[in-house]
Amino acid sequence: MSVSEHPLRKYTRRHITRTTTCPGCGIGTVSQAILRAIDELGLDMDDFVFVSGIGCSAWIPSPFYAADTLHTTHGRPIAFATGVKLGLPDKNVMVVSGDGDLTAIGGNHLIHAARRNVDLTVVLVNNGIYGMTGGQTAPTTPRGLTTITSPYGTMEHHFDIAPMVAAAGASFVARWTTYHPRQMTRSIKKGIQKKGFALIEAVSQCPVQYGKASKLGSAVRILEYFKENSVRIDKARAMEAEALAGKIIVGEWVDIAKAELTQEWTELRRKLREESECHKLI
Repeated sequence: MSVSEHPLRKYTRRHITRTTTCPGCGIGTVSQAILRAIDELGLDMDDFVFVSGIGCSAWIPSPFYAADTLHTTHGRPIAFATGVKLGLPDKNVMVVSGDGDLTAIGGNHLIHAARRNVDLTVVLVNNGIYGMTGGQTAPTTPRGLTTITSPYGTMEHHFDIAPMVAAAGASFVARWTTYHPRQMTRSIKKGIQKKGFALIEAVSQCPVQYGKASKLGSAVRILEYFKENSVRIDKARAMEAEALAGKIIVGEWVDIAKAELTQEWTELRRKLREESECHKLI
């Protein structure tokens, strides 16, 4: 009996046969959404540079994808990606990393890249906890949740990532959970095509750490929670704040056209070269 090959396997390195993810992790769903978006757009992996940082989600592109990848220092993937994009403006530069990496130590890079509107696509996997290092409280951990670093419950308020990045100036912002893989794929496609900073927040299950801390337990139960507690943004805008407590607002916050940094830098270089040539002729 022959076993058919996964249709997205062509985008991965053949010698990588195992992943580092735990059973039930949502990273596989997010990874397939990324590759499916690339496949449906008819793009080539040679047209991409993937950049990731430190954490479980950073292992999505590196070393699994058959593409140019940068596995960078903790919190710095957006900074590295900005340099890649400015140096190679014709490449599709995608950052794939987790909420701990991109909103804690990397928080300033995130909001300033959105402010500058650099042409990057950022897929931020949000599992609400530091999953790889033992389950510590993260900037995205819901207030009141008991973790190994907050045994009496997290007292800090969590980051609401999608609207925060939209307010910082991004051109495209969306949020979906791993219960919404088709919607996530469509938004990633839009993010790749957007000329400007695009963030797709992927709310994902971590049954090993978050499941234990939240008492939700298994991946199936967390996915059921995503299903039961997700509210589309158009509906949420008409709801009272009290009714939205504990809900996950999903959908697309922003999809606009505005000046993009890479194009402006490219145009500035062109003008400076022309001026330099004119001076030589004088």
